[in-house]
Amino acid sequence: MSGKVSPANPDGSQALDLISITQALLIAECLSFRRAARMLGVRQSAVSRRVRALEDLVGVSLFERHHGGVRVTAAGARFLDQVRDALLQLDTAVKTASAAGRAAVGRLNIGILSSMGAGFLREVIRIYRGRQPEVAMQVLEGASNEQIALVRKSRLDVAFVLGTPDVPNCDTAQLWTEHMFVALPLGHALCESEDIPWEALRDEHFIVCQTEKGRAMHDHLITRLAQMGYNPTVQRLDVGRETLMHLVALGLGVSLTSEAMVATQFPEVTFRPIAGDTSKIPFSAVWLPTNDNPAFRRFLSLARSLAKKWGATPERDSLTRSHR
Repeated sequence: MSGKVSPANPDGSQALDLISITQALLIAECLSFRRAARMLGVRQSAVSRRVRALEDLVGVSLFERHHGGVRVTAAGARFLDQVRDALLQLDTAVKTASAAGRAAVGRLNIGILSSMGAGFLREVIRIYRGRQPEVAMQVLEGASNEQIALVRKSRLDVAFVLGTPDVPNCDTAQLWTEHMFVALPLGHALCESEDIPWEALRDEHFIVCQTEKGRAMHDHLITRLAQMGYNPTVQRLDVGRETLMHLVALGLGVSLTSEAMVATQFPEVTFRPIAGDTSKIPFSAVWLPTNDNPAFRRFLSLARSLAKKWGATPERDSLTRSHR
């Protein structure tokens, strides 16, 4: 480090000169003005003037000069020990601030809707974690409206929510879509199909969760089959996803899920994708435009970059094929 802390202190007194301090520390190590000047590549007289000015400023002699070299005074030893510690703290502060600016340290708070067993969001977090391992990451699962409220209160950096909401005073971006899958009990006739068309589901009895995603898929199912003139039977259960899959395995009905959830296998349950683009569910990121957290900005940049190529990635294609 070099330069002055400031031209003068608030009371008008002369400020400490960092160059003079670092030169004094070097002299204390070398115990010689001449050797210190040689190491610095400057004239010995220039070093002597700076140190003399520093001694005048602090009001004590830092060194006793003699023909064979110098000796650090008792007052000088105390002063130099303290400024050495201060410079180390300043250097640490500079490095910490620089690392935070590069998002090498910091904190990132993310809100998610549901499972990250596979899919876009899991991949974003995996890549980011590999690039920024020092960033402390907190992930909170909850409903979209709850997550958006936390973003607006600056308690979350970003929320990944269902659909494409228009949120006042927030920025939003649709980043990815997920295919809808049918969860079938082992041995069901539709297990023989690779892709299941909507019409093939018209006579099925559906059981779905009372979650936000469960309601969204229920509404999507009703709307799509109603357009074809069908009225499917749907039973909404107040159970978790794991219990719901066990009920499917027991033959109480078939269910719907998204591709991020099908990576988790359940005994005697088979997943099959619904055919066509009408079986896709959009997901978006929501954040405050005033959020200048460097860790978040790097994360958002990565998410946007990955979103541009996500739809055609081999990883996603293999995920869909593995459940056919």
